[in-house]
Amino acid sequence: MQASSLPPNAGIRWVREGWALFRRQPVAMFTWALTIGFMVLVASQLQPVGPLLFVVLMPSITVMTLQACRDIVAGKPVYPLQLFAVLKRPGLARRLLAMGGAYVALVLAVGMLAFLPFADTLRDTLEQISDNDLAPLLVAMRFPIAIFGLLYVAIAALFWHAPALVAWQGLGLRKALFFSGVACWRNKGAFVVYGLAWFVIVSALEIAGGLLVEAGLSENLAGLIQMPFNFLAAAALYCSFYPVYVSIFGQDAFERPAMALPERH
Repeated sequence: MQASSLPPNAGIRWVREGWALFRRQPVAMFTWALTIGFMVLVASQLQPVGPLLFVVLMPSITVMTLQACRDIVAGKPVYPLQLFAVLKRPGLARRLLAMGGAYVALVLAVGMLAFLPFADTLRDTLEQISDNDLAPLLVAMRFPIAIFGLLYVAIAALFWHAPALVAWQGLGLRKALFFSGVACWRNKGAFVVYGLAWFVIVSALEIAGGLLVEAGLSENLAGLIQMPFNFLAAAALYCSFYPVYVSIFGQDAFERPAMALPERH
């Protein structure tokens, strides 16, 4: 495996190419975004197991999303429910579930590592809180949250490309995590730009929702109007995963060749 090192402006290209992929089959990818949203809703109703189970399933969902994008690039129609057939490959579902379990375990371990040293301070702060004033607690949590955030970024880098590397390259979990981490490190500038671009898009949607409320609409109605645009942006985000993977690992990063993305100018 050889990961390319791309310039920071590749992050903007990834976003643009994600939107381009979405426009080729918008209904299918919008429906897939709705499907994922429905899974999130169901998981949130099954506390406390549901959210953990959804996180365990995230590598599988990532592979299905990449398969949808790959089909779009190849000119094939995408049927969201048929994407689950990807997981029927021998041993793939088991390995992806193991990856999801490893991700949950690492995040929990990092959470303990970040918060346990401050446990006494946090406990004392909680005991001193009165009149629902959470400001002291928020101040006390600044350092553990900062530590957790830095460690979580490292975990996210390890797992970003790992599902695709396991599914399409047949790598074991440790090798997939290693190559994913190396790829993210070599393209850290591009990922920063990529993240900032999506942050701007999401922030614009939130600002638009706020403007609707200021214009006199109720929060529920404003949220209802904003919802389809949120799912549209989510679908484009999912589509951008494909150009990220292909531009870093190359068109031969899949077991079977797929049609190239349009040339960049």
